Amino acid sequence: MQKHAVLITVLFALVVTLLSVSMVFWEFYKLNRQQYISNIFTKYSVITQIYREHKQRDSSEIMLEANLAVYNFRIEKDTKERKMVIQKGEVLKREGFESVNDIVIFSKQGFSFENDETGLRATMIELHRKIYFYIESSRGSILIEDEELTPFKPWNILYSYTTIIAIIFISFFLILQRLRPLIRLRRKIARFGNGDLTISFKTDGSDEIALVANELESAKLKINSILESRTLFLRNLMHELKTPIAKGTIATQMLSSQKQIDRFSSIFGRLESLVSEFAMIEELTSVDSKKDFKEYRLVDIIDGAIDMAMVERSSVSVDIGSSVKIFANYRLYTTAIKNMIDNGIKYSTDAHVRILMAKGELSFDSRGECISKPLQYYIEPFTKDNPSKSSFGLGLYLVDSILKVHDKVLAHEYKNGINRFIFA
Repeated sequence: MQKHAVLITVLFALVVTLLSVSMVFWEFYKLNRQQYISNIFTKYSVITQIYREHKQRDSSEIMLEANLAVYNFRIEKDTKERKMVIQKGEVLKREGFESVNDIVIFSKQGFSFENDETGLRATMIELHRKIYFYIESSRGSILIEDEELTPFKPWNILYSYTTIIAIIFISFFLILQRLRPLIRLRRKIARFGNGDLTISFKTDGSDEIALVANELESAKLKINSILESRTLFLRNLMHELKTPIAKGTIATQMLSSQKQIDRFSSIFGRLESLVSEFAMIEELTSVDSKKDFKEYRLVDIIDGAIDMAMVERSSVSVDIGSSVKIFANYRLYTTAIKNMIDNGIKYSTDAHVRILMAKGELSFDSRGECISKPLQYYIEPFTKDNPSKSSFGLGLYLVDSILKVHDKVLAHEYKNGINRFIFA
């Protein structure tokens, strides 16, 4: 998830923006609809006035219909339709009130006026895109269709909402387009980190991402130059050392004293071993891909390591099944196992190493005292516990470097007098 933190942040901002805009427009829609309903509901006053006069004068239904028709009102007489509107229609607004009427009373004493209060309730209903007014009173009820009014149409709000949403999505798309070079740059950096030194970061443009990419290209060229100089130096150094070592080895055999022959042979042998280990370090730094990696049986690699170590077979016990396979560079992995065998035999009390699989990991067990310092100390170059031992302190350093190429690490544990080094 951390690899896509910027993209996730942009997506989160998009979702929050969409939700916020949608909520605002939803509230705006409800407010406008309510205002529209409140405005058209005022028509009930005209209807109730006509209906009140009709009841007061006891006029005919034809006269009532004619008075309502002037304002584009129509009485719904169909009982079935009337029932469906009342039961299934959406109630937009309802209001109950008292209608106060002044009526004239004739008596022997003359004319007199009295107030006649009639309880009325007006309900505005919407059904099938039509607006109805349902008037109820103690004297009866009537359902009237307004042929002029239409339900609220949110087209203007919908148009504005769609426009803003489209602008947001276009902006988001443009942001993603600007992030695409950053995604490609991240992939190139990953390839460069995996050893592809031929990758090019150079790009056209003058924005911030282009500037970063071009700076990386400049840094890559400098790194490549340093690596090439280092490789050239090591190769020249090894070439220049091998010639005098070879001459010294030959000249050693011409000495008259066997003691001097043995001494100089040991010296030149150690120098040759040191040059070989330098060559291995140079090879590790030049491994830029896993094209030389193949699947091998682990027992075959261990056999090759034992032969390379030139030790007695009885000094190494192998408890690994023949079906176990690994994906590795044969020469490098064989060298790592050879160094572990040398290290185990050299520092064990019984000159014996046991190689086994422990919890799915390759393990090297040897009996002896626990190492006196943390493992990190021993995987540094030119460090060793006992300076008198005939080594240069590069063994575990090479092992750790080879394991890193194979995406593994070197671990150590000590239990019951056994030093266990693990390829984890």
